[in-house]
Amino acid sequence: MARFFPLDVTDIRRETRDAVVVTLSPRDEDRDRFGYIQGQYLTFRRDFDGEELRRSYSICAGLDEKILRVGIKHIDGGFFSGWANSDLKPGDVLEAMPPMGSFHAPLEAEAKKTYLAFAGGSGITPVLSIIKTVLAREPHSDITLIYGNRSISSIMFREELEDLKNRYIGRFNIIHVLENEAQEIDLFSGLIDKEKCRLLFDGWIDIEAVDMAFICGPEPMMLGIAAALKEHGLRDDQIKFELFASAPRPHRMQRQPVTVKSSDKGAVCQATITIDGTTKTIEMASGQSVLQAALAADIDAPHACTAGVCSTCRALVLEGEVEMQTNHALDDYEVERGYVLTCQCHPLSDRVVVDYDQ
Repeated sequence: MARFFPLDVTDIRRETRDAVVVTLSPRDEDRDRFGYIQGQYLTFRRDFDGEELRRSYSICAGLDEKILRVGIKHIDGGFFSGWANSDLKPGDVLEAMPPMGSFHAPLEAEAKKTYLAFAGGSGITPVLSIIKTVLAREPHSDITLIYGNRSISSIMFREELEDLKNRYIGRFNIIHVLENEAQEIDLFSGLIDKEKCRLLFDGWIDIEAVDMAFICGPEPMMLGIAAALKEHGLRDDQIKFELFASAPRPHRMQRQPVTVKSSDKGAVCQATITIDGTTKTIEMASGQSVLQAALAADIDAPHACTAGVCSTCRALVLEGEVEMQTNHALDDYEVERGYVLTCQCHPLSDRVVVDYDQ
């Protein structure tokens, strides 16, 4: 069962004209469920005129803050983000699933690493959590943040980032790149793309010293940065992605390797689904994804975006042949082990066995 738990809204701070930071508190009996890893997100649900909407927002607090906090930027036409920015108030209750996500790297207290982080707009939220945590828990490591925004007024967490820079002098550096405002150095104006990364690596950033890079933002920025990093010698396992839009992840498998057997894609398939220790066998109709079939059979499978961007619906295929239409969330090694995004997963065999618990 995709379990949701109540979170009390204890504070709301207006961060920019179109973004708020929401502080949340779990009930005492649920507190252990909401321990998180830096860079993870929460999936919320709310009914709007009888229709349930689920949306995921990244935690922006560092581990040592011992607080649950998310940033929510209003997206044009976004029901949930619009409501959160205009109507949500302290004292309200939000329902959320426990933290999820793999946008992080293991911490090593004695390590001396160099991190490079890229963020575009609201993509700063999980990156900020990572920055705070690494600076506090890896005291010998350093981080450079390249942060793209339209203008100075749209920069989320501007004061907080400057405070971190002053607190960790020599260990934390920020380069702001503004799309619509000229700056003293031309390189810091415009969009963060492949060419801008090349110029930054040539004169401002020692790319050869970078141990790990984190990228969170929209597709064009992400693709350009990833290409530049690869060209300058970073391996796939040194690059972590988190997408804030429905766009392909570079260097990630789009489909699970399959060998088509006797069945036809349009044929009805028998699916055995395990979740929370309970197993149920259902018949899948033609064209259904595994998630759609599960929900139609009243199996409360975990899900959020249903577009393959988050990994909330991740499950392991134990038997049968399947194909993912798109993959925006899983790393190559997960796909190779048999994990799928069930919202994008369609059967290619007469029978599939899927386990959400592994």
